[in-house]
Amino acid sequence: MTRTTPPRPVDVEAVFPALARHRRTTTRLHPRQGTAKPEESSVAGPLLWPADEPWPVCTAVHPKGTGHLLTDVRLRRRIQDEARGREFTVEERRLLDGMARGTHVPELRDEDPLPLLAVAQLHTRDVPDLVGPEGHDLLQVFWCPFEAHGPERTIDVRLRWRRSADVGAVLAPQPEPPVAGREECVPTSCVVHPEQVVEHEYLGLLGEELQEEIAEWEEGLLDEDEDDAYDSSSPASYATYEEYEAAMAAARAQEPEEIDYMSDLSIAPGWKVGGFASWHLTDPRPVDCATCGTPMPPLLTVARVECDGASRSWLPVEDRDAADDPRVIDPVGVYLGRGLMRVHTCPADPDHPHRLSFQ
Repeated sequence: MTRTTPPRPVDVEAVFPALARHRRTTTRLHPRQGTAKPEESSVAGPLLWPADEPWPVCTAVHPKGTGHLLTDVRLRRRIQDEARGREFTVEERRLLDGMARGTHVPELRDEDPLPLLAVAQLHTRDVPDLVGPEGHDLLQVFWCPFEAHGPERTIDVRLRWRRSADVGAVLAPQPEPPVAGREECVPTSCVVHPEQVVEHEYLGLLGEELQEEIAEWEEGLLDEDEDDAYDSSSPASYATYEEYEAAMAAARAQEPEEIDYMSDLSIAPGWKVGGFASWHLTDPRPVDCATCGTPMPPLLTVARVECDGASRSWLPVEDRDAADDPRVIDPVGVYLGRGLMRVHTCPADPDHPHRLSFQ
């Protein structure tokens, strides 16, 4: 099934023509739980990986046998999905109680090589905003699921660009680490439904005059909503509290939704390729290439949720009837940083080392 982002509630460039200079496309991936084939784009699916090519490994020294078993993480999520809307059975509760963080692979030493976890596979044919080295049409993303790397103690992300036509026999089965430092470092296998949309730059990076114009416009919208909501007629009386609650709910349903530049008109939420970076939790900071100094836009954004309360207008049309389903709101189960991790690459030379940023 395709996924379709609803039209933005306002043509923001018609209101602020200057924003035309601050627009960029992004491809929303819309991951949904399922299993893809090795030749397809996916999140945490099987990769188009040559049978004769070594699988990437983590060689950094850190605890590798202690954490959460990947088999437990996946079983827990399956049990929770199957039990949604009912109580856990005695057997399900027993299984859940038996899953705990611990030293599950004591023979795995800190210095031993650890297979990296396959996180995403994206084809340029599916993702219009995916741009890599010339002649390469496939991006494969891995990480070590332990936040123990570098001075900031984060996960270690690896990128592998390749020409899909060069892949012959595919490696099967494909390696993976037995343990992860946190459950939220383990993505659930998902198929993707790429969709290209338009974004506008983060508010704090626009010129001061344009920021002020947008702020005044938003205040004007709030004033209009308050005027529309005002009712000078006599208040109705209700026979019961239940009647009052029903009337209030009906009134709230008729209230116009507030429009906010950052929530509704700027940056799309969820997993995506390209587009702009949001700096909603910190002040904006430059992400420049350490090799050549070129500003590095986001290549891939890894998000905790597809949409949240502040960005609900971005929820795809096809998912409107399932807006409270965790498999729609949080299909992948990954939570890095404070909800967002971005992989930035150098537009001057994609082979330059990438960088990470978190929100």
